[in-house]
This record gives sequence, structure tokens and C-alpha cells, in this order.
Amino acid sequence: MNLNALEQTERLLDQILQSGVSELDILQQFYTFKHGLPHIRLDAPCTTENGTIRRVSTEESYNLIRQAENAIAAGRVMKFVPASGAATRMFKAILAVLGTNEPITLQTLRDRAGTESNYRFTLTFVENLHQFAFYTALANVSEKHGINLADRTKANFDYAPVLQLLTSEEGLNYANLPKGLIIFHRYSSPSAPARTAFEEHVVEALHYTLGAGEDGRAARLHFTVSPEHHNVVKAHLDAVCSHYDDPKSMASRITIELSEQKQSTNTVAVTPENEPFLTEDGLHFRPAGHGALLENLNDLEGDIVFIKNIDNVVPDRIKADTYTYKKILCGLLVSLQERIFTALRELETLPISKERLFSIAEFGSKELAWFFPKPIQEYSQDDLQTMLVTLLNRPIRVCGMVKNEGEPGGGPFVVEYSDGSRSLQIVESAQIDLANPKQRSIFDASTHFNPVDLVCAVRNYKGEPFNLLHFRDIETGFISFKSTNGRELKALELPGLWNGSMAYWNTIFVEVPTSTFNPVKTINDLLRPEHQG
Repeated sequence: MNLNALEQTERLLDQILQSGVSELDILQQFYTFKHGLPHIRLDAPCTTENGTIRRVSTEESYNLIRQAENAIAAGRVMKFVPASGAATRMFKAILAVLGTNEPITLQTLRDRAGTESNYRFTLTFVENLHQFAFYTALANVSEKHGINLADRTKANFDYAPVLQLLTSEEGLNYANLPKGLIIFHRYSSPSAPARTAFEEHVVEALHYTLGAGEDGRAARLHFTVSPEHHNVVKAHLDAVCSHYDDPKSMASRITIELSEQKQSTNTVAVTPENEPFLTEDGLHFRPAGHGALLENLNDLEGDIVFIKNIDNVVPDRIKADTYTYKKILCGLLVSLQERIFTALRELETLPISKERLFSIAEFGSKELAWFFPKPIQEYSQDDLQTMLVTLLNRPIRVCGMVKNEGEPGGGPFVVEYSDGSRSLQIVESAQIDLANPKQRSIFDASTHFNPVDLVCAVRNYKGEPFNLLHFRDIETGFISFKSTNGRELKALELPGLWNGSMAYWNTIFVEVPTSTFNPVKTINDLLRPEHQG
């Protein structure tokens, strides 16, 4: 080995040590790139008809809501919101039009809207500019730069400087800020005329996490944020909480924690030929997707945790369904958890009759959607008892599912494994071999969609926090093609937080109304009636 090669090797080793990513993990990642990840094998779509998605009756919901409210009052509940991503994708079309460096008039947009989607999107945006809740903020910053938005109806008005102020750091900087800092909704209150997505989550949390705390009642939230936005998010949330916190009476305290995705969860990139992707700095590490946030969730050592995306919030006028179904999901979780804990305590006590083992197995099949590889009568008593303990003693997730109305994303399926066992999983289309006609037909028969509406139980029957890293399927990650500085690369994402990261949890799917799912994936989604004032 020549001196230059030795120096480069030493530099790479030092970089690995500084990265926090273990050498074993890096070797495993290179192996994964070379050999690929297996497709998930679908057995059937989860539907209300085959019983793998529950429908909660009105009568049942009253009892579940009561159980949820008891758990909330006892201070067992908190909310976890992944919020580290920037809002760049929301403005992708607008940024593309801005990138032409041409004047952007209404006539220009109309001339090209018929054939070019980016111009069509931008035309919709500017024609409805006054309907966005951030219009006043944009008008104010535009005025400081000598632009009067009242002139926008003039034929020759150039929107380019306005869109630049909307998206860049010289103005609102919305294309670079976290999505949670964008003003989503307009209100009539003079003291609080508009709310960001972050603020809407705080308001939500006050309605279904407010329970016993060390200093009275408290609503608890946890947001994951990127390091570069940590301070601005904290300052914003401090200001938001000052509107709702009541420290004098201790009647309504808000506790918010922020965490950052761990550097040690980053994954190394490779070339399209599966060689290390090297830059001037050495190996190229990338954030590994929302599956990396399993570490953050694990560190909480929580009890009952709601998980919801940052952009799925609505104005107060239509929050009622959200509050109701959050409690229904939580009540079902608590109800099942109590029965699971009772069974586990029985299984600890020997002897236990085979009839009782059959009864517990039947509970698992009926209530937790267990699928046994063979009839339970064929197992020995000891083997059955051991298996039941393993199946019961794991985290639980109750997942709301909405009817599929064409939104992109994953859905609920029964997945089959090589040993003949099956389980309920949330699966993304990228994990499925859609070239296989049978797999394609199962995928196309799906009736429901995953809105990321989960409530999770992350403590065992002894009150100890589970190590959630023990319940993920590491083979359910994603390999995707990306580019940086004009060079193509392959990137590896860890198993998704609600996909493979929760593969070995007890899983229950419940139908929830579409009114509880109102995502904002592009800025024009805020023009939907649900998000208007």
C-alpha cells in the first residue's frame, strides 16, 4: 500500500469514528447495497370485510372514550410528531418556475399552464394568493421591499420577486424552514389571527394529552427537529406556549421536548456500481429517513404515545372528529393492553391448563389478528405457552386507517413469511414486487390507506419500557437512487418508523373517517376547503 492510499485509509477510519456509525453497521450497509433487500410478500389486503380492519360501533365507542380519558387523566399519554424535514418539496413547482429567471406574469403562467404542470401549479397559487393564511405576512415583507401586493391584479405585475420573498431567506424563507413553521390556518381572533402547523399540534395535544403531571395537569409533546432549525423552532414553540400555558393556576401546563435525529443513524451512500461514494470529505453519509427516529422514540421511554405527521392538522372548526377518534384508538389500546397484561401474569404462574392456553390463543387470533403456522392443537403445552408469552410481550400499536381515495403512500396488508406465518403490516408500494401479477392484484385490491394516525403502548406488563430496537425488521428498508452535485448515488433508508421499525409489534387496524386525514404535501393543499377559514 503506497503512502497516499494509507493516508486515505486512515482518513476514512477517522471519519467513521467521528460519524458515530459503527463499523459493523457500515459493513452491513455495503452488504445490503450489493445484495439488495427482499420484497415483502403480500398475502391479502386488510379490509373491513375480512375483519383485519375494525369498525368501532357507536355503542362501543362510548366505553373506549371513557377508558382513554382515564388513561389521559392519569398522565400516561404523550404525543410524538416527526417534524425535522424542510418544506422544500411543498414549493417544488414554484421553485422550478423561479429557476427560469424570467418575469412571472399572469399571462405567462396562463400561456404555459396548459402544457406545463409547474406553471399550472404556480398559476393556481398566485390566483388564490389572498386565500393563504400567510398572505398578511407575505404582504408585510413584500412592502418592506417596495412591492405592493394590491397591485398583483395588474396585467404586467411580476410575481417573481414575490415568490422569491416567499421561498428564500431574504423574505419568509418558507422553502427552507421546517413545514411546521409555515402558517397553515387563518382565524378571526385579533390576538391570534393565524396558526402554524406546530401551533395546531399544541392545540390538539391540549385536548387529548392533558393529564396529571408533576406540577398539576400537563399536556406533553415531543417534536423531532433538524439541528439547523432547533433554535428557531424552540423560540416559536416558546412563544406559542405562552398563549396557552397557565403557570399560575397549574391548570394547563404544556411540556414540549425537542430531539434531533441521531448522527449515528445515518447511512453511507454508494455509487450505482455499489462502490463507496467518495467526496473530498471521504465517505458520503446521509440521513436514513423517518425510520431513524425509532431511536428518538425509544429514548422517550414513554407509556402511551400518539404518533402523527406534522402536516396533518386542521382548523378548530373541524377538529371534533380528530379528538373523538384519537380517544377511540387510545381506549381500544388500553382495553387490549389490560387483557394482554392479565394473560401474561397468568402465563408466569405455573401450572396453567391447556384449555386456558387455547383461550389466550383464541384471544390473540380474534383481537390481535395472530396467524398461527399450524393448528394450535398440534403444539405441545410447553411450546404453546412459550410462544404465547413471546407473542403477547411486545409493544402494541393501534393504527387508524382511512378509505383509499388516491393519496400516495402505504396501506395495511396481511404479509406472509417464509415459515408460513403471517402478520398485519403497513407496507409501501416500493416494498412490493409489482411486476408479479399476483402481488399486483393484491395491492390493487387494497381499500384503505395509512394516514399515520397511531397510538402506541411501549411499556411491558411490569411497567418497564420496551427496547423498541428489538422489534424491528432490518430487512424492510429502502434503497433509492439520488444525486448530489450532479453525481448519481444509491441511498439506503432504515425500515420506516411505522413500517419495518414496528414489524414485530402487536398491530390492530381501525377504520377512521377521512375527515381525520387532511395532509398538506404541497402548498396548494392549503387551498382545500378543510384548511380554509
